[in-house]
Order: sequence, then structure tokens, then C-alpha cells
Amino acid sequence: MSTEYTALTLVQGDITEQTVDAVVNAANSSLLGGGGVDGAIHRRGGPEILAECRSLRASQYGRGLPTGQAVATTAGRLPARWVIHTVGPVHSDSEDRTALLVSCYERSLQVAAELGARTVAFPAISTGVYRWPIADGARTAVATVRAAIAAAPDAFDEIRFVVFDAGAREAYEAALAEDDGGR
Repeated sequence: MSTEYTALTLVQGDITEQTVDAVVNAANSSLLGGGGVDGAIHRRGGPEILAECRSLRASQYGRGLPTGQAVATTAGRLPARWVIHTVGPVHSDSEDRTALLVSCYERSLQVAAELGARTVAFPAISTGVYRWPIADGARTAVATVRAAIAAAPDAFDEIRFVVFDAGAREAYEAALAEDDGGR
């Protein structure tokens, strides 16, 4: 069902518990699981996700999924239909990699739209072990998602940002208020 607007929501919690069409995984390029969000999604989602990731590695991504790109698999045992894996950039003090972070959100939404996903849950991509500063990561995520919604206002019903702790929640609350003119 199409709506006139897409709801942007913020949840502090576990991304593996989100009942949405598509959950975005902050994956590493191997697509074979890891720590943080990636490890949690693979553990909770079960072997079906890993099997599809191995198949992708064997067929299309022999050298791994490039940073900023996105690809979908089953969600296995997660309460979602799909997992969209995207590889965020490692933060650098000497090189601006913002375009790669933006690409993670854009490509993930592109894949979600191609799948027909109406509800999508995003983690705070690159803000964990990849050391992206949370306030900047939140601003980038919110601005990029809002731009994508403006370009295709009927593509999604809800885009949900799912953060793990209070500090990240506060950063996303500030970014949502800032980017929304304080409303």
C-alpha cells in the first residue's frame, strides 16, 4: 500500500528483532559474518544467510562486496524477509570517505526498492569498529535517507534507524531534529 509520505522512526534496541521487510546489515566485505551488527544478524538469522552469502562470493563477489555497495539475501530466521548487506567505509582522519557512507544508504534503499520492501531498518553503519563518529554518521544517514525519500516519496512506508545505545539514540535524535528544521 502506497502512502503520501515515508515515516522515519528511531528505535533503541536490537536490529535482529525488527519486524520489517528488510534489515540492513553493516557487513564486512567477506559477507561471511563478523562482529557487531554483522555477527548478530548472522547468528540470529541462522545458516541460510551464510549459505546465500557464500553463494554470492562464489558467483559475483569473489573478492568480496565493495565498500559502498549493497546486496540482498534471505533473512533466514530473522523476523524480516530480506537482509541487505552493505559494506561501510572505515573512518579516516586524512581522507574524506563520506561519499562511500552515503552510497551504503543509497544502494541499500535501491536494493530494497527493487525487492519491493516497504519497511527497512538501518543500523548506524560504520560507527562501531569502523570508528565513524556517531554524530556525523547520524547526520549522514538521516540526510541521505531524506534525500532518497524526496526523490521517490512513494517507495517506502517506513525507514527505521535502529541504534544500540543511548549515545547513538541521542545523536540520531539530534540529526532528525536538525535535518527536519527542528520540528
